Amino acid sequence: MRYLDPKADLTFKRVFGEHKDLVISLLNALLPLNDDELIETVEYLPSELVPENPLRKYSIVDVRCRDNKGRQFIVEMQMVWSQEFMQRVMFNAAKAYVRQGGKAIKYKYLEPVYSLNLVNDIFEPDLKEYYHYYRMVHELHSDKVIEGLHLVFVELPKFTPHTYTEKKMQALWLRYLTEISETTREVPAELMNVPEISKAVSVLEESAYTEAQLLGYDKFWDMISVERALVDSGFDKGHKAGLEAGIEAGRKEGIEAGRKEGLKASIEAGREEGRRAERIEMARNLRKLNVPVDTIVAATGLSLAEIESL
Repeated sequence: MRYLDPKADLTFKRVFGEHKDLVISLLNALLPLNDDELIETVEYLPSELVPENPLRKYSIVDVRCRDNKGRQFIVEMQMVWSQEFMQRVMFNAAKAYVRQGGKAIKYKYLEPVYSLNLVNDIFEPDLKEYYHYYRMVHELHSDKVIEGLHLVFVELPKFTPHTYTEKKMQALWLRYLTEISETTREVPAELMNVPEISKAVSVLEESAYTEAQLLGYDKFWDMISVERALVDSGFDKGHKAGLEAGIEAGRKEGIEAGRKEGLKASIEAGREEGRRAERIEMARNLRKLNVPVDTIVAATGLSLAEIESL
């Protein structure tokens, strides 16, 4: 059996955008929900049709839905990380939150918006955790929370089945997203033994797609490669420009520091020369008084040769 990668636009939207039971299972597994907050039913909402950045239109795949309590859920697969992505996620979640009220907003009836962002890239290299949960909390008292927006980011490349401590279904869905691809010939039994995961795997069977769809699937990965190259190129250019700017700034700072250091050294040298002149003058006066030479050496710090030359 040949499978497609679940992270692609075609497959991700078919798995999670056409099967409500699967997106419910994914959300319940990956969102920070208590047992009494679990999602029971959903209805799909229109996805964003026009992305803010046309150059990123292939690397961002999203599915949107709302449950029977009115809570909204945005599920995004981000293939290529970019610096503006986190701000865009926050903007879209805030926009979904505001849109609930229409023109006559009754704030007490606003329901939370959850944004689940699956990132096929590493954007927090200094952190070992792959799961990042953001919400509005008091700076000093983390138990004081302003409810409304819940932003979750998952760095897929960091996940390994041997390092997780989360609940079982979370690990299984992350294995589904990270382990299955075109090279998969046999899906692990622990995945196939779970009905939701088994169903999600069956949706990935290559035979279920038309030739035209498979061509679009290949195009998606080609465009991802282009976008990644653009991002890498932009990073390299930015790094080079930053390095050059840093060198130039360092050169200017070095010149200024050198000027200050030179001035300081000159002043100190002048002071030392002045102190030496004083010691020489003192030695001359002591010699006129017929003070023993060894006593003059001890008093002035000048050498015997220097004193005898006066």
